[in-house]
Amino acid sequence: MARYYLNIRNGGGYVEDMEGQELPDLAAARLQAIEGVRSVLSEEARQGEIDLSGSIEIADQAGNILLILPFSDAVHLRLNEKEA
Repeated sequence: MARYYLNIRNGGGYVEDMEGQELPDLAAARLQAIEGVRSVLSEEARQGEIDLSGSIEIADQAGNILLILPFSDAVHLRLNEKEA
């Protein structure tokens, strides 16, 4: 297992993950990041404003950015229903 750090960058600024998480691989870290984004967005929804311009940077223990997950990749927005 490797340690991954999920740093949040959004309209509120930059929040560095100081602890990180032991995860099996980058795919598992991406899934954890998606869950984190959805949690942030659910709180924003309760406040009445959702900002999809943020991202989560997944970094390794050396601080190398391995993947950037835009908030918009964590959700699917459906604005209009198509008539059947």
